Amino acid sequence: MGAEGVGAAMPRQVTLDDLAMMAAADENHHYELSPEAGLSVTPLADPDHALLVSRMFAWFLTNGYGPEQVVTDCGIDVGGGRVPDLTVWAAGTPPRAARSSYAGTSGLLLAVEVVSGGSEVVDRIIKKTEYAKAGIPRYWFVDRDGATTVHRHTLDPRTGEYEIDPGGAQPFGWLLATTPDVS
Repeated sequence: MGAEGVGAAMPRQVTLDDLAMMAAADENHHYELSPEAGLSVTPLADPDHALLVSRMFAWFLTNGYGPEQVVTDCGIDVGGGRVPDLTVWAAGTPPRAARSSYAGTSGLLLAVEVVSGGSEVVDRIIKKTEYAKAGIPRYWFVDRDGATTVHRHTLDPRTGEYEIDPGGAQPFGWLLATTPDVS
């Protein structure tokens, strides 16, 4: 189908349910919706991106977080539909559907994004703002620079904005040598 056919078939305003249907019907792309109803369609993660997420997933599991707590590619409802690369949930509060098939943020402790080419502004600024407004206590993004740098942020309840964690950005290898604490 060409662009004309896709455009003609698009709903006037995309809802989270529409977004979920589009994502389910297309295994070759990643779909997200901003709170302002801006639709983003991107290619799936490349192997390096996937390996970084897998290593973090294994790190959490190895350090005592259960498989119902550490979830990859889980859609969350932040006023729009976002799909962080990795989420960590409080024990006993796995992701649950909210007003659509996307999970609400109740029990969500951490959202992690691995920055890909073309997603720098969205991951470093836009999602950081959206996740803060949704009250997610921690947000990390992983820069795929020479050191693969992890930028860790914690929500300041007084300001409703993320503050950089003490120690600032750290290399990915440093992170994996520590014990995670996102409670």
